[in-house]
Amino acid sequence: MNIILFDSGEFSSPACDSLSLPQADPRAAHIIDVLRRKPGDTFDAGLIDGPRGKATLSAITSGSAALALTFRWASPPPPLPPVALIIGLPRPQTARKILNEAAALGVSEMHFVATERGEPSYAQSTLWTTGEYRRHLVAGAAQAFCTRIPRITFSNTLAATIAALAAERPGARRIALDNYESPASLGETLATGRHSAFVLALGSERGWTAAERGQLRAAQFDFAHLGPRVLRTETAVTAALAQVLAHLGRM
Repeated sequence: MNIILFDSGEFSSPACDSLSLPQADPRAAHIIDVLRRKPGDTFDAGLIDGPRGKATLSAITSGSAALALTFRWASPPPPLPPVALIIGLPRPQTARKILNEAAALGVSEMHFVATERGEPSYAQSTLWTTGEYRRHLVAGAAQAFCTRIPRITFSNTLAATIAALAAERPGARRIALDNYESPASLGETLATGRHSAFVLALGSERGWTAAERGQLRAAQFDFAHLGPRVLRTETAVTAALAQVLAHLGRM
């Protein structure tokens, strides 16, 4: 991790200027074993969805098996790119990769939706039911030296998600990725105009059904493809997001 992130709820004081971090915490192991920090040394730290700054390892307390840390905060990073992802709920191991990589690249929100060809049992994975998904978002943000993490939903239908995003982002360019019924590549589609916000929709691992394509077309989504090669869902998300971020001047 390129920055160590903390949640404001971990601090006993609203000032968020000191913390006792148990040595059993994986971040403590990273500070000691990977960064090789000793008392008096500093490292990069951040508050999730808040400022970045420097943390000082003030002491290692053997009695309580904890690291005493103090913090000096600076300014927060810029807002996340105005890109929302709609993704047909994939198998949990695929979703973990998407959460991490999309958070690292930079996206404002991710909506994992049930699709007609998706596997309903995926929604019952511990990834979602235990809140594990947040850990992967934090890891992606830390990789990117950022404190901001995307907003996540994972229990809504495709129709409800499309409607919500239409209300929240009325001027966003809407593009659905599809291997079968797309008249142009994503690159060609992006070249047809300049937009400041995007909604990207990617189907489940088995793709969109005719009815889902109808829903997307009715909601004014343009269809685009990523070329003739069939990609894994996590690869398609990364490739599509990279192109859109480059179009926005964020890569």
